[in-house]
Amino acid sequence: MTESDEAVAAVDVAALQSWLASFAEEVATQRDLLTQLDAAIGDADHGANLDRGMRAVVAVLEKDRPGSPAALFKTAGMTLVSTVGGASGPLYGTLFLRMAGSVGEAASLDAPGFAGALRAGLDGVVARGRAQPGDKTMYDALAPACDALDAALAAGESLADGLAAAHKAADAGRDATIPMLARKGRASYLGERSVGHQDPGATSAAMLVAAAGRALG
Repeated sequence: MTESDEAVAAVDVAALQSWLASFAEEVATQRDLLTQLDAAIGDADHGANLDRGMRAVVAVLEKDRPGSPAALFKTAGMTLVSTVGGASGPLYGTLFLRMAGSVGEAASLDAPGFAGALRAGLDGVVARGRAQPGDKTMYDALAPACDALDAALAAGESLADGLAAAHKAADAGRDATIPMLARKGRASYLGERSVGHQDPGATSAAMLVAAAGRALG
């Protein structure tokens, strides 16, 4: 890789801020869809809660202008925890806080550094929600995305190609939640009635991965 290629591959604070802004825009656009999905198997508040939280994240980041990836992720995580109710705030907040803890003092992230941070975020979601594959949660979209990104980078592909693969994997994981029986969260209370519905958390997680592809790829 040439020096120029390395510069292009570097993910700096501005790029990460663009990622979160793109995610916030997508959540705002799809707020009603997320609410409808959650109305079928949850509290009907996923869209409203996540939209409120991401609007707050964007506002805080625009005002404070964090100086490092760790500061950006920490601000995003703490803002979500403090502004979002239900499961979304703690889970997404933990994701970003774990990402913050994984990147250290780095001024920017290379492709493996970003992939490692996203994996740390996934580990945080697992620790917080105790989700496993097939539980019909955001894990079912986010875990395949991390696996696809890691595999692409290990094969020598670029971050852009890795994120494209992650996007495809996240969407497939999201769609795979439809026939699943929910085993976590409020949806699990419905038993067999949760089958046939797309999980709202997996849907928003797929949006997060898609936004990374747009902003960082």
